[in-house]
Amino acid sequence: MPQKIRCAIYTRKSSEEGLEQEFNSLDAQHEACMAYVASQKAEGWVLLKDRYDDGGLSGGTLDRPALQRLLADVDDRKVDQIIVYKIDRLTRSLPDFAKIVERLDKAGASFVSVTQSFNTATSMGRLTLNMLLSFAQFEREVTAERIRDKIAASKRKGLWMGGNEPLGYRSEGRTLVINQEEATTIRTLFELYLQTGKIISVRDRAAALGLRTRRRRHKDGSETGGRPFDRGHIHYILTNPTYAGRIRHGKKVYQGKHPALIDPAVWDAVQERLQASAVKARGQAGHGWSAVFTGKIFDETGDRLTSTQTTKNGRRHRYYISRRLIKDRSQDHPDAWRLPAVQLEQAVKERIGSRLLDEGWLVALVPKISATEVAVLGTRVEALTNEISGEEGPEILKSLIQRIRIAPGEIEIQISQNKIAEHLGIAADRTAPGPLTTTAPFQLRRRGVETKVILSGEASTNVDATLARNLLKARAWFARLKGGETYEEIARSEKVSPQRIRGLIDMAFLSPKLLEQIAIGRQPLELTTEWFRSQRLPEVWEDQETLFKAS
Repeated sequence: MPQKIRCAIYTRKSSEEGLEQEFNSLDAQHEACMAYVASQKAEGWVLLKDRYDDGGLSGGTLDRPALQRLLADVDDRKVDQIIVYKIDRLTRSLPDFAKIVERLDKAGASFVSVTQSFNTATSMGRLTLNMLLSFAQFEREVTAERIRDKIAASKRKGLWMGGNEPLGYRSEGRTLVINQEEATTIRTLFELYLQTGKIISVRDRAAALGLRTRRRRHKDGSETGGRPFDRGHIHYILTNPTYAGRIRHGKKVYQGKHPALIDPAVWDAVQERLQASAVKARGQAGHGWSAVFTGKIFDETGDRLTSTQTTKNGRRHRYYISRRLIKDRSQDHPDAWRLPAVQLEQAVKERIGSRLLDEGWLVALVPKISATEVAVLGTRVEALTNEISGEEGPEILKSLIQRIRIAPGEIEIQISQNKIAEHLGIAADRTAPGPLTTTAPFQLRRRGVETKVILSGEASTNVDATLARNLLKARAWFARLKGGETYEEIARSEKVSPQRIRGLIDMAFLSPKLLEQIAIGRQPLELTTEWFRSQRLPEVWEDQETLFKAS
């Protein structure tokens, strides 16, 4: 009697078109696969009752609820064979296919395509399969290019191509119409900036006037918005060409079909003023940067550096020097520091700006932040980095930086988590305790009479977006478990399998050192999402760091 082979049918359709029909494409695929399994009854094939259907989802990613549920069942040895109508129903990506095959091999399972007969146990069969997948991936990439080209062509014609409607507008088909109730708020923000010339002043006066962001209701019933405008949001509004009747696509701006909410001449005047403020700050024309780090910068001995200045050939030169050079002038201090202030301030400013743009840092900043919030906050983070380079940059850096430590070959910058949260509009009670720290190799190079501060030579900081995203999910799931929800309840609301949640929940217990390494993209190579799906994480932080050889 042949051995029993448990078969699971997987179906997928890229678009949602036609899924509402009583008999749709998913049903057609399922029936064809059922017939094939029935024909192999003599070989011991048995069809499992569970259906694994993904409707309206692309084959270019593995992040599909039914597929993840199926792979979790494969990992749990509940499925021996996956049946698909065509290989591209399973995946259109060659690298993703390799991952699936690896998981199937590990579980002693395999798969069959009903309409494409070949044996993946042989080298020729695998070659044929790889060729088919290569063409499937090529087709997906060509389709993506066509979509991008269509969007670009439509925007060149001034059409609105969807997304979140800007405050002050509502969408009607492929264009925008003015929402008169919200338009007053937008016009007021522009007027306030032209009056004050400072985003901080606009923020404060807008709050005093009771101006609020749009309240949005989401599909899950939750609501966001309805809050006072923060600095980043105001900067985004002031620089959005949509309000001047234009459409932005990448770095290009086209004339739009929708009406302008702000007179284009007024909008252009605001841009000139914003750019002038940024140029003024970059050129150090004002006095705002004078001694911006005073009281916050220390050397490796704990000695605080103080601000001083000299005048040579009619030009003023600022420095940060160790206090022992001032307190005890009778002795030489070869280990004391004398740093050019402008160079140091510029290097630190750029370092903080680049760090803020690292998506992984939001993981360390807000333990319970959702993937959706990460996307929303990306715009605010970008606006904050622009402000740091603007006229208000010194004031912002003073509030963000808690402490700077200079040592031979290294600089360490501690940033206030609460202050970052304040600038980004995040509630202070949601941030992790303690400062956010970044370190970098530190060099002083002389070029003639000029001394240059260089922060360089750092290892690669490519953040593993998948790992960071799953870490966010694991922390959010653990918070819900502590709140009394079950794995099954969370799985239903997240549309994933309970096994997936159990497989990733250990990520919520990673040590602070490993979390920081993930946040800056310097985690050990073996620390991946796949590791958590097959291994158990030690409970003790020191054991975790020893396991991954965290330095």
